[in-house]
Amino acid sequence: MSKQPNVIVFFTDQQRWDTCGVHGNPLDLTPNFDRMAIGGTHIDASITCQPVCGPARSCLQTGLYATQTGSWRNGIPLDKSLKTLAQYYTEAGYNTGYIGKWHLGTQNDWVPVEERGGYDYWLAANLLEFHSDAYDCNFWNNDNEKVKLPGYRVDAQTDAVIRYVDEKHKEDKPFFLFVSYLEPHHQNHIDDYPPPDGYREKYTGKWMPPDLQALGGSSGQHLGGYLGMVKRLDEALGRLRDALKSLNIDDETIIMYTSDHACHFKTRNAEYKRSGHEASARVPTAFCGPGFDGGGRRNEVMSLVDLVPTLLDASGIQVPDSMPGRSLMPILRGKEASSSWENLAFIQISESECGRAIRTSRWKYGVSSSSASGQTDSSAEDYDEIYLYDLHSDPYELQNLIGFASHRPVANHLRQRLLKAMESAGEKTPVINEHEITSPKSQRKVLQEEILL
Repeated sequence: MSKQPNVIVFFTDQQRWDTCGVHGNPLDLTPNFDRMAIGGTHIDASITCQPVCGPARSCLQTGLYATQTGSWRNGIPLDKSLKTLAQYYTEAGYNTGYIGKWHLGTQNDWVPVEERGGYDYWLAANLLEFHSDAYDCNFWNNDNEKVKLPGYRVDAQTDAVIRYVDEKHKEDKPFFLFVSYLEPHHQNHIDDYPPPDGYREKYTGKWMPPDLQALGGSSGQHLGGYLGMVKRLDEALGRLRDALKSLNIDDETIIMYTSDHACHFKTRNAEYKRSGHEASARVPTAFCGPGFDGGGRRNEVMSLVDLVPTLLDASGIQVPDSMPGRSLMPILRGKEASSSWENLAFIQISESECGRAIRTSRWKYGVSSSSASGQTDSSAEDYDEIYLYDLHSDPYELQNLIGFASHRPVANHLRQRLLKAMESAGEKTPVINEHEITSPKSQRKVLQEEILL
């Protein structure tokens, strides 16, 4: 193995964690991801820090929270003064490439050189969902020339990825490649999830998560196509890993698979995401390759802002103190105990609301502001408690416990943890108004050790 590993980020858009077999999905949609997770390092509780496209991407490119990047809602381009993954890897002697959806520029289609985050090789579109379709894949290259790639969009993009890997592995420098798929995001202009021909029929009516069964939404219309898109993405992952193996670089290449956010199919608000619920915030995440093989299923709650320092650390790149996240590598290397990890993910919510939430090993606690707008305000001076869920007994968040007297001590504890998380992200300390007790004779008293989970 070379001293510096190659690195590939396999980034999907709007993919729920429970589309994967390792999370209990019964449809065999993701045998390649499952194999990668089982043989590598599987992040069981991987939580986005901003459940909407542009802000989440700004977090993953910089390792900062969306309010720190300034791209706290869609439509705000990435601050060109911020240091990105591409720039960290370039300084470390890597070739860098970006293929796919960007969603951090000022244009709808092509992206000016100065807005590309420092990537050397470029084959992308800013708002890919508006300039391509399932069988009409259009990108713009380094010279801002429009390039139409043949095939179903996932396959066309994967062909380009394999061409890049085949070319760059021959050079004496390692490569860092960020691959950003649109799938399984909906196709905006038709409000549909178009899979490859024949795939929708395979999965329609076969399986539905409990939250969608209970809450309805658009899942009856859309779930079959969505799952078909997930299946094709997993086949693309398999093709990529086959290519790495055939080029004899699989054992010197790190792959990180993750997604920007998940999808709740119009059950929690009027559209598909922008919510602190698991269905919007929990995503599939796994690593394989040097430093990660044999890492097993991890119980640490991780955020997008933790993935960036983990990836840099695994590549031998110094993690800057300015990043709020934490690398998992000291634990994987046996230098730190897993008990040293703070199991908490902080979620900032914009557009649909100005909201905040935290997710611990057991609890989900969320607040929303009635005085601030998620479209015009990045944060608020006051919030109201709106939900509390016990993820051990209610993993799909169907029973809101925020008004239960039995769980008031839990909410009090989590309120303080949320305030601390907001302060750590650079936000001013707000007022959080307690929810009234609506169920005075509710469940059993929660034990102190349970509150702390």
